[in-house]
Amino acid sequence: MTISKKIQGFLSGSSWIRKMFEEGLSLKLQYGAGNVFDFSLGNPSLEPPARFKELLRDVAGENISGMHGYMPNAGYAETREAVAFYLSGEHSVPLSAEHIIMTCGAGGALNVILKTLLDPGDEVIIPTPFFVEYRFYVDNNGGITKLVKTKEDFSLDLGAMGDAFTEKTKIVLINSPNNPTGKVYNEATIRKLTAIIEEKCRVYGKDIYLVSDEPYSDIVYDGVKVPSILSACKNSIIASSYSKSLSLAGERIGFIAVNPENANLEDVINGMVLSNRILGFVNAPALMQRIVARIQGERVNVEEYRKKRDMLCDGLSSFGYQFTRPEGTFYLFVRTPIEDDVEFVRALQKRKILTVPGSGFGGPGHFRIAYCVDDATIINAMEGFGQTLKEYLP
Repeated sequence: MTISKKIQGFLSGSSWIRKMFEEGLSLKLQYGAGNVFDFSLGNPSLEPPARFKELLRDVAGENISGMHGYMPNAGYAETREAVAFYLSGEHSVPLSAEHIIMTCGAGGALNVILKTLLDPGDEVIIPTPFFVEYRFYVDNNGGITKLVKTKEDFSLDLGAMGDAFTEKTKIVLINSPNNPTGKVYNEATIRKLTAIIEEKCRVYGKDIYLVSDEPYSDIVYDGVKVPSILSACKNSIIASSYSKSLSLAGERIGFIAVNPENANLEDVINGMVLSNRILGFVNAPALMQRIVARIQGERVNVEEYRKKRDMLCDGLSSFGYQFTRPEGTFYLFVRTPIEDDVEFVRALQKRKILTVPGSGFGGPGHFRIAYCVDDATIINAMEGFGQTLKEYLP
């Protein structure tokens, strides 16, 4: 075998998201893009804010010596200061540049965090359903994934979370708002989870970290707010990006924010700066760093995603689909009328509707719809959604 056995195994069970996306490309070539309804990939459908495009032109035209060269591995000081200033107001925590590391997206941020904190065999507790790449990220850095099922409404089962801790637990990794469910873990839940972590730290005599992956923190609806883990938990770290809030998914620009009250702050920060380099990221993209430093607090028009959510939810509900209406993100996690979610997704595909089986997210019996698409895709897919469900109803 040419490639490693591990990667061969990963390939055989690789992401359903990418599988459906690639099958969608084939269907579009065969039937035309307008006749295929692709809800597979969470690729933002809204354009970046006008201010971003203005800054892109301005920054590209600036005459700055070494503008495209290497910089400190943690990122430009002015960018880190700008991010820290904005986050300090959002989280009511006094952050400074030293608490921020600029990264290659949230995926890069998570790998840097895991590389820094994990020893081989350390365990990472992750509630399910979960973003499919987490398992690979944990494995990348020698860790072991421990999955804990959430409740029916996708809120955290704190009892089950507490039972999952062992002497090898090092990290609790949450994603709020959650991909694929759109669930936001409320403040009471975060406070209770923090209390569990602090208790387990005492029991096992070690540091355990709460890490929150928050690229969707600005994509929330109906007055919902994402509670701050930084204000709740001393051993907390945020990984985030501008992929969704500014529709910059392809630019790979994100950050890590470390709680300034962390007892091992200097070691953690220094370890992450080193990990950013030796993982091969080296530093976050220079041009994007200069732009996001000047655009803190800007975001796409979230109301447009809210309208798409409501259009989709109202339509599916009228047919009899069952789901919990998402509080954030641009995903809907819908129950399948049969146990085999892969079969149901294949049935939708026959009507040229592309979704992703929930089993790929650790949530069997569901399927995910990414509604970050144009309105016509939602409207024109409705007939097929209704016809497919009707096939399986008694």
